[in-house]
Amino acid sequence: MENHEPAADSGPGLLDRVRTAVRVRHYSIRTENAYVHWISRFVRFHHFRHPRNMGENEISAFLNHLAEDGHVASSTQNQALCALVFMYRNVIEKDLGDFEGLVWAKRPSRIPVVLTKDEVRAVMRNLDGTYRTMAMLLYGSGLRLMECLRLRVKDIDFNYRQIIVRDAKGAKDRIVPLPLSLRETLKVHLEQRRKMHEKDMKDGLSGVFLPNALDRKYPNASTEWGWQYVFPAWSISMDPRSGIRRRHHLYASVLQKAVKTAIRKARIVKQAGCHTLRHSFATHLLEDGYDIRTVQELLGHSDVKTTMIYTHVLNMGGLAVRSPADSL
Repeated sequence: MENHEPAADSGPGLLDRVRTAVRVRHYSIRTENAYVHWISRFVRFHHFRHPRNMGENEISAFLNHLAEDGHVASSTQNQALCALVFMYRNVIEKDLGDFEGLVWAKRPSRIPVVLTKDEVRAVMRNLDGTYRTMAMLLYGSGLRLMECLRLRVKDIDFNYRQIIVRDAKGAKDRIVPLPLSLRETLKVHLEQRRKMHEKDMKDGLSGVFLPNALDRKYPNASTEWGWQYVFPAWSISMDPRSGIRRRHHLYASVLQKAVKTAIRKARIVKQAGCHTLRHSFATHLLEDGYDIRTVQELLGHSDVKTTMIYTHVLNMGGLAVRSPADSL
């Protein structure tokens, strides 16, 4: 990203103030980077005019540019609008009314891609080691990709056979089942993981990242075993916010690539990926007779309407309708 940003009247620059506002609200580093990216592009598009001197007309022109010239998806366009609304409301504090003149792009309503149980088995046969364990959690517990990557040791409860998903989408916690078939595999994995952690501590490495300034409230927590990531990265990296060298969790792209490769090897032609395993978790639970409210809770959906999308999958094709061609 270019190093240009509009000059503020005084104090820190605009992008620094955006970062501060994001961190005060405990948004993720991914959200922070996305917001800074879109605000920077917005300013560059308008030849480095300060956003304080612009308004809804300039925002609309930028969004139209993204749609017409950039051919971006509606979700991408809405993410850019979220970043700009955040900046005006929380950083510049310029009153643009209720932003009623801005039109949110309509996201297409699509049926989720779902794998059959046989297809899931085929995918798992083409995965091994840590990647297979992680993929089984996506499917067997209905975890989102980042929920799996950010899983901490203390949140796996072997006695109650459950996983506590902390601070998930919408800043909510929820409980999901721990697959019985993974219990022993996870125990062996954690023993190996513990040896890695002990070696890191002997080598004087800094403790794991803790959210919401918990490292100040509990100074020793970052080095405690329970707070460590279940799926740590193979190498040490630099924390982008604090500049501290520590062991982070695995990168999302690592698992995404492994799952994509497994799907290709299984000769599955559906446009599937990591999130498809979560879709399959929900659909297979409904197929097995679990009620929609239970599935809603396990997925962490605020509105049951979001969960209802999986009933559309069940009601399609040979599962519910007999084709007239079969009676010829």
